[in-house]
This record gives sequence, C-alpha cells and structure tokens, in this order.
Amino acid sequence: MSSVVYAPSAPGYNRPVKPLDVTGEDLTLSAFVQVVMDGRPVRLSPSAKRRMAAAHAVVQRAAAGTDPVYGINTGFGKLADQRIDPHDIRQLQVNLLRSHTAGVGEPLSREETRGILLLRANVLARGYSGVRPLLVEYLLTLLNHDILPVIPCRGSVGASGDLAPLAHLALVLIGEGAALVCGRLRPGRAALAQAHLKPLRLEAKEGLSLVNGTQAMLALGLLALSRCERLVDTADVAGALSLEALKGTPVAFDPRIHRLRPYPGQTAVAANLRSLLVGSEIRASHMTCPRVQDAYSLRCMPQVHGAVRDALDYARKTLGIEMNSVTDNPIVFPDQGDVLSGGNFHGQPLGLVLDHLAIAMTELASISERRIERLTNPEYGDLPPFLSPSPGLSSGFMLAQVTAAALTSENKVLSHPASVDSIPTSGNREDHVSMGMGSALKLKQVLANCEHILAIELLCAAQGVDFHRPLLAGAGSRLALELVRKEVSHLDQDRPLAPDIEQVRALVAGGMFSAILSMKRLPKPSSRSQS
Repeated sequence: MSSVVYAPSAPGYNRPVKPLDVTGEDLTLSAFVQVVMDGRPVRLSPSAKRRMAAAHAVVQRAAAGTDPVYGINTGFGKLADQRIDPHDIRQLQVNLLRSHTAGVGEPLSREETRGILLLRANVLARGYSGVRPLLVEYLLTLLNHDILPVIPCRGSVGASGDLAPLAHLALVLIGEGAALVCGRLRPGRAALAQAHLKPLRLEAKEGLSLVNGTQAMLALGLLALSRCERLVDTADVAGALSLEALKGTPVAFDPRIHRLRPYPGQTAVAANLRSLLVGSEIRASHMTCPRVQDAYSLRCMPQVHGAVRDALDYARKTLGIEMNSVTDNPIVFPDQGDVLSGGNFHGQPLGLVLDHLAIAMTELASISERRIERLTNPEYGDLPPFLSPSPGLSSGFMLAQVTAAALTSENKVLSHPASVDSIPTSGNREDHVSMGMGSALKLKQVLANCEHILAIELLCAAQGVDFHRPLLAGAGSRLALELVRKEVSHLDQDRPLAPDIEQVRALVAGGMFSAILSMKRLPKPSSRSQS
C-alpha cells in the first residue's frame, strides 16, 4: 500500500492524506479525533501484523490441544466449565456473537461508532489477542469506507467489557446484523459487499476477542473529553464577558494571588481571564466605584473553572492509558506461549473517570447558571431587569435563565455516579461490574446541557455589554461579542429565544469561542492585573 492515499468517504479531506498506521501502541487523542471526526484513513502497520501472527499461532496450538483454555475450547462466563468439541470451535465463536447481540436503545452516533471501530482495531493490533491480522484489516476497511455497524447504546454493564455493543459491531463482520452505508440501512452482508468484502469465517477465540473489551465506553469517553476541552475554554470566555456586563473587577485574577495556591488549572484560568479583559473601557469606567469584591460566581472563576481543568487532566491521562491497553480475556503471550485469564476488561478505571467528568462539567455549568442569574436579576448592578429593553412590556431573558436553571438541575441528577453501582451478571460469575457505559451515556447528556447553558450565558452577557455602549469590552471579550452578534442580533423586543440559543450553542459546540483563547492577536496581560 502506498504511503499516501485518498479516502473519498472522508468528510474532512479533499486531498491526499497520509494514513494513520495502527500499531496498538501509540494512538493519541489527536490522532483519534483526526480519524473519527475528520475521516483520516487508516491501515494496519507491518509490525502489528507480525505480532498478531505470532499470537495467533499460540491460539491455534491451544485449540488443537487437549488442555482446557478459556474461550478457545470452553464455554463462556458461567459456562466456562463446559468443554467444546474441536469440531465446534468455529461455531462457538459465531454463537457467541449472535447470543451477545442483545443491546437496546437508540443507535450510537456516527462518530461514536467510528471511534469503536478504531479503538477495537487498535487493541487487537497489539498482538496479545490471538486473532488474525485479517480481522483488524476488516475493521479498518469498514472505517475507511464509512460503513457503520448499527450499535444500540444500552446493554453494557462494563465487564466483561462492553459485550453487547461490541457484539453488534462484530456481527456485521460475519455478514449478519445491520450497518449504515451512505446513510442507508443495509444488512451486514450487503454492507460488506460495498467494501468488496466477504463475510468472515471466524477461527478460535476470534469472536471472543471482538467483544471482550472497553472500547465502547472508551470511544464515548474520548469524544466527551474533546467536547469538555472546548467547553472549559468557552466558560472562561463567557465568564469574562459576564464580568464586563456586570462591571466586575479583575483584581481577583492577579497572578500574585494564584502563585500562593498553584493548582495548574486555577493558574491557567486566571491568566486566560486577564488576557480576555485587557484594554477594557468598561473596566476603566468604574475604577473608583465603592464595590470591593464581586460575588463568587465572578471572583472564584479561577478556582472553579480551574478545578474542572485539573479534572480533565486526570481524565486525559486515564483515557490515554486505556487507548493503548490490552483489555481482552484471556490474553495471549506469544513469547512464552502462555494464554492467561485475567480481568483487564473491567471498566472501573473508565467508569470512575467518566463520573468525575460529569461532576466537573456539572460544576462548570452550575457556576455559569449563577452568572446568568446575576445578569438577569434586577437586584444586582445597573442592568435593566432581565436585560429587557422595556421591562414590564417585555420579559427579556427571564425564561432563558429558567431554562438554564432546569438544565443545571438535571445535570445534578445525572452527576450521581453510575460507577458506584454493581449488579451481578452471568450466574454471579461476573459478580462485580463497572457500569462504565452508563457513566459515559450520562456524561453525554451533561455535556449537551452544558453547551446550552454556556450559550445562554453568552447571549445574556452580550446583551448586558451592549447596554454599556459606546464603552468597549476587553480585547478577548470583544471577539466573543462579535461572534454572538454575527449570529444573533441585540434583543430590542421580545422574540422566541430558542432559535437564538441554538445558534449560539452550535458555535459553542464547534469550538468558535474556545478558539478565542489561542488567537495570536489577543494581547498579553501585564504581570499585574488592573486594579
């Protein structure tokens, strides 16, 4: 295969692109996003093929031998004590896929499904699963052709990995199940034919290796992490704009304060806020006002937003380890010829970190909602009640704050950790499970709510800053205001706010506000904040 290919199905590319070599050892979050979101093509590396071939030879010897080896010549779970006749070993793998295809609920999204395909291929490419390179090449071919197995979102308890979701994915490889091809639902065999593939005839352990792992919850977690990173930056931008609208002070962001409590996230947020507020005429207009300090939702942004950033660092480390980890059972060690049963499929590390992210992002949304309340509440500052141009006749942003409150409350419910629960399965053989997929699904809704809440804050803050004209906000805040006003006009009289919220939410989700922090034209703050 040439070093440069063109993938016509890849939505993010219209020119030749160097494919990603899948090795099982060095997948990064940025490469994951390039493949899953932007359509970068993929291929199996030659070194991975050699490792996989060596491990497959060990499985073949075990299948031909007389000693019981789990999943190769035995049943599964509670049925592991049942020996399988050598003539039935291949049928055993097919039966496993069929029986485990028991998921329910709405299908996973295109990006989530692409993520699972890539991650499962990457794990198998490590060469500790005992499957043929052909299996990984099938998975990567589906990815390159954007052929997406239909995977219901519910049915995994997170140990032995994401069995049901991965079984729905694997079933297409043998020509069964269903897949989306160019947006059309096709039977598995017809979907394979679109990529000029024939249904696979599984060999020993291959069905088990396809379903045993954490790649469904991991794919959702990695996509969530990418969204979280956009949202924490957006929160800094929205918070700075709110500070301007409320005529707050940047004194609390003085670097001398944060050097005395040097959490990385806190320090970063304080620096972001100082940069965003540089050159603010609004700030200069009230330098002599009697107010000494602001409410916590303004003054403590570095501490709250910063704690969320530190939570993301923890999640990034955990998910980065999991991307290149072997999560099968049993695991094949070709150098020693051993096949060992263990528990690497258990999703507890992911369940905990995804619950942590849900809690962190709920806090980010919660402090944003408090700023929305201060922007709209007539008891604070000198802004019109509910930011209305004609209070009484017009209700302004009254109900926008109510919506933010509703979403914030929902997030608090969703922040109850799924990973502290466990229901025994498989006849109590699997007596402690992670519920990691539940953690991932809850996190998705938390992030959707967070996007809407930040969009509402940006709308309210922009309306508030408008009332201070002709005074200008700081350099970064002005950029945020310009972004909002390109999509949504100033509220001169009551109109339906739902379309406005959705338009700004799309900007939030697309990373338009988070990009402000990396713009080179944003001036650098002085070593001391404005006082």
